[in-house]
Amino acid sequence: MNNNTSLIWNVVLTLAVAVLFFLHFSGKPSTGSETVADGSVVPGRRTVYVQVDSLLKNYEFFKDTKKELENKNFQLENDLNTKGRSLQNEVAFFQQKAQTMTPEQARSTEAQLMKKQQDLVAYRDQSAQALGMEEAKKNEELYKNIRSYIDKYNKENGYEYVLGYSLGGGILFANPSLDVTKKIIDGLNKEYKGSDKEAAADSTKKK
Repeated sequence: MNNNTSLIWNVVLTLAVAVLFFLHFSGKPSTGSETVADGSVVPGRRTVYVQVDSLLKNYEFFKDTKKELENKNFQLENDLNTKGRSLQNEVAFFQQKAQTMTPEQARSTEAQLMKKQQDLVAYRDQSAQALGMEEAKKNEELYKNIRSYIDKYNKENGYEYVLGYSLGGGILFANPSLDVTKKIIDGLNKEYKGSDKEAAADSTKKK
């Protein structure tokens, strides 16, 4: 279960760092220039970067998703522990009473307990699989949100490359003047809050 809980963070970081948001845009031709401190384009180079760790840390969708999945995993663990303890108590009670039972009663009770154990294992595996699928879906949604917004952001700025910078990643040095992380985070969070309001409005209309 612990491996499952960390799945989304491992997958997200793998996607973010491995892909490095290395998006090549073939829109506008280069005009030979420099980029000013706020990441806007002036005549010169047209490459900026996003700090991956900071992006994930401050993106509200990611934080909400992390909390939601952690809560679901916590609930599942509690449920499994409760069911497991209940089964253990039944087994202990059976062991105490086994000598007072007829052979047929003992065999029947033992078979029932084995069936409950098998059902519990199946429930654990199915629940873990369902949670894993939900994590994978959230990972995909996270990546699509980021990619979609960077595409949109680039249409307004005409960069040739938007790189993903992270400590220990493939980029060894990045000039702070090319950092557009805050702009990307602000834009993503604005869109995320907007989608929440739309969802709430739709829910109100349906009522």
